[in-house]
Amino acid sequence: MGITDLIASLQDNPYFGAGAGLFGVGALAAISRKGVQYGSILFRRHCMMSLEITNRDKSYNWVLNWISMHARKSTQHIGVETSFMQTETGAIHTQYNFVPSVGDHFMRYQGTWIKVERNREIRAVGDAAPWESVTLTAFGKNQMIYFNILDAARELAVTHEQGRTPIYIVRGVNWEPFGKSARRKRPISSVILDKGVSEKILEDVKEFIENPQWYNERGIPYRRGYLLYGPPGCGKSSYITALAGELDYSISILNLGDSSMSDTRLNHMLAHAEHQSIILLEDIDAAFVSRDLSKDNLKRNEGLGHLTFSGLLNALDGVTSSEARILIMTTNYIERLDPALIRPGRVDYQVEIGHCTDWQLGKMFLRFYPEAREEQAVKFTDEIRKLPYPVSPAMVQGHFMYHKNDSQAAITSVAELPKVTPT
Repeated sequence: MGITDLIASLQDNPYFGAGAGLFGVGALAAISRKGVQYGSILFRRHCMMSLEITNRDKSYNWVLNWISMHARKSTQHIGVETSFMQTETGAIHTQYNFVPSVGDHFMRYQGTWIKVERNREIRAVGDAAPWESVTLTAFGKNQMIYFNILDAARELAVTHEQGRTPIYIVRGVNWEPFGKSARRKRPISSVILDKGVSEKILEDVKEFIENPQWYNERGIPYRRGYLLYGPPGCGKSSYITALAGELDYSISILNLGDSSMSDTRLNHMLAHAEHQSIILLEDIDAAFVSRDLSKDNLKRNEGLGHLTFSGLLNALDGVTSSEARILIMTTNYIERLDPALIRPGRVDYQVEIGHCTDWQLGKMFLRFYPEAREEQAVKFTDEIRKLPYPVSPAMVQGHFMYHKNDSQAAITSVAELPKVTPT
């Protein structure tokens, strides 16, 4: 009996025609669909493996950039991320980075087809970035393929950031890169502090980084605090940037004046700071003056927003304070700081970075005018000392910039150097 005869006989069957047959066919179809669904679930569970990466994970942008490099031909739905890159000469040029857009993509890696699914929440909470994730799904259960992808993505990111110092700021409850590209490293030799100051700070930081076991054996918390103080324009921020570049560290800036900063949030940000990063608290005197609860100082003692002075102290060296941390504070007015804030354990190393000394002036002159003679550097220093006020490195650099092609003019016009009143 053929298929046609079977269908004809079913049509002639009174029970089938009454609906029992149609019910059976429908039930069979429903069972088939369920079977396909369960089969698909079992297949994915036992024959496929997925890796989800959210934008809260540091490797998220690394993986997106890596995918864009390996799926250029197979991915037709792309998004653009515009960044501005600085060349070695200081010139700025625009760079367009194409990344997979939201949706599904397919790519082939190490002989395996991989499905790439990128998702994004429509709305963001507060000033936080929208929640995003990218999921990689591949045949088999070999986790090494994902380890290889993550390693390759990290190496690509390291190559891209080579010679640069990433800077992170707080957004919401997360650390996020500041700007679209990292800042070009500044040579530490380009920041001329007083004789021996730079070398002593660098030596102390390196000694701390290289000896975690020493702290562990003695039960001492593995963290180090520094305070750089002195008048404005004397090189505190510049030196920190150069120091991070010398150590191959990033810089994580904490703004205590943020109106949404609280004791809990400060603890959270310190505990989740970027690995191998200098945590920077600039102008610490602007956040807290003292614990004197007079009416004039009440607001400052309570802190800006919900951050309190006691909360800051506990975050620096309390029970919940993080370890493996390098923290640097800066201030223009050390006399305004509460002694409890800068005691040993919270600040382990203090150094004044003040107005230019004779040694600094000579070094700065010869660095800016490498063709100049030692006698000219001495003459320039003598002319500076005739001024009735001290000068900062920023003032001297501005003077050099005005006479950048004429070292002799820089000497003879020292009297024209304006006095800058710190603010």
